[in-house]
Amino acid sequence: MKRNAVYRILVAILAIALFAVGGCSFLEPTTAPQKDGLTIKVLDVGQGDAILVRSKEKTILIDTSDIDEREQLVRQLQKENVKKIDALMITHPHADHIGGFAEVAKRCDIGQIYDSGKTTTTAVYKDYLKTIKKKNIPFHVVKQGETLDFGDGVRFEVLGPPKLKGDDDNLNNASIVGRLVYGDFAMMFTGDTESAAEKAIVKKYGKQMKSDVLKASHHGSKTSSSNVFLKAVTPKTVLISVGAGNDYGHPHQNIMKRYQKQGYDIYRTDRDGTITVHSDGRSYTVKKETAK
Repeated sequence: MKRNAVYRILVAILAIALFAVGGCSFLEPTTAPQKDGLTIKVLDVGQGDAILVRSKEKTILIDTSDIDEREQLVRQLQKENVKKIDALMITHPHADHIGGFAEVAKRCDIGQIYDSGKTTTTAVYKDYLKTIKKKNIPFHVVKQGETLDFGDGVRFEVLGPPKLKGDDDNLNNASIVGRLVYGDFAMMFTGDTESAAEKAIVKKYGKQMKSDVLKASHHGSKTSSSNVFLKAVTPKTVLISVGAGNDYGHPHQNIMKRYQKQGYDIYRTDRDGTITVHSDGRSYTVKKETAK
C-alpha cells in the first residue's frame, strides 16, 4: 500500500473517533460579550479567513487564518478581549483557514468544534485533530439542513457542503456554507466553495439563500461567486477577506467587475482593515477599521 494511502487511512480513523465523541451538543451561554444585537468582525489576518461572531450569549470564531498569520490572529483576538470561544467552526482544512488553530487552542478555552468532515493528510490538519483529542473538545461534523444555535435568537443554517460526484479531492468544495440569521438580518458564509458547489447549493435551496451580506468565497477568486449563486443570495454588501499583495492576485478583477456591475457595497480587509457588521435584527451597519 502506498505511503499516502496509509496516511489517509490513519487520519480518517482519528477523525471518525473524534466524530463519535463530539456529538451535537450545544453550550451553555458564557458571560455576555456585548450588550445587545449581533456583531460580526471579518478580522484583518492577511491571506486567510478568521471571522468573529458575537451574540449577546455566545462568541463564535469561523476559521483561524494561515500558519504565518497566527500571531496576527492572536493579537486581533486579544484586542477583542476573547478568552473563551463557545464554538469554533473550521469551514475546510486548507492551511489558510486552519493554520492558526493551535495558537487559538493554546490561548483560549474552546467549547465546541464544528467541522466540514473533510479530511486531508497535511501536518497542520493532523495537528488540528491531535489538539482536539488532547483537549477533549466536543467535535461535530455539520450536515446540510442542520441549524446551529448561536444564542440570543441567532442561528446558522447549514447549506453546504453538498455531495458532488467525482470531486473528492477538492477541499474548497467541501467548505461549510451557511446563512447566519438574526431577526430580519442574514449573512451568507462561504468558506472557499467554488462554482460547482455553489450551483448545487442553489439547486437545493434557491430562494432560501437571500442574504443582506455575503462573505466573498475564496477571497474573491474567479473560481467562485458564480452568477447563479450571486443571483440567489442577492446581497447588498460583499466582504472580502484577503491579504495585501498576495501571490494569487485575489480578488480577481473579473469578480470585482461582477460585484461592481451588481452595485454591491464592497469592503476588503487588505484596504479597510477589520470589517465590522452590526445588526439589531432589523437593519445593519458596516464599519471599516481604516483606509490603508
